[in-house]
Amino acid sequence: MIVVSNATPLIALAKINHLTLLQELFGSILIPQAVYNEVVTYAPERPGAIEVQQASWIHSRTVMDRIKVDYLRADLDSGEAEVLVLAGEVSADWILLDEPKARLTAELLGFKFIGTVGLLLLAKRTGKIQAVRPLLDALQSNKFYISKQVYQIILQQAGEGSF
Repeated sequence: MIVVSNATPLIALAKINHLTLLQELFGSILIPQAVYNEVVTYAPERPGAIEVQQASWIHSRTVMDRIKVDYLRADLDSGEAEVLVLAGEVSADWILLDEPKARLTAELLGFKFIGTVGLLLLAKRTGKIQAVRPLLDALQSNKFYISKQVYQIILQQAGEGSF
């Protein structure tokens, strides 16, 4: 399975000490150079910087089609644009991304995608974690926005009810 990730899922999962869920779920992931730069090079003190740099299962790739990247940069940041172009270049099965504009573009381009919250639900369903609620709460404590509606839906889908 080929999975390409944007920066936000990497940073968010690192903040709650669950970056390795990605390895457990997918084995390895690809990130374009712009995402590597965002997470590691430009913010070496950011959560996830050291983990991403040292993870043997996270592979950085240079995107070949700079014209497509430049075109997508009209609406997306460089990481998001490179994720979408790289996903096409490697025929990715999944893209990991959270940003609404990038998700809309991914959908229009025909890619399957999943965000950080969806990854937690997938981890629960596959037995990688016992409960979603504490991790959702940890994300929120680390300034990761989750609407009340999405929070409740995810808890229901995880079989953890609501409060």
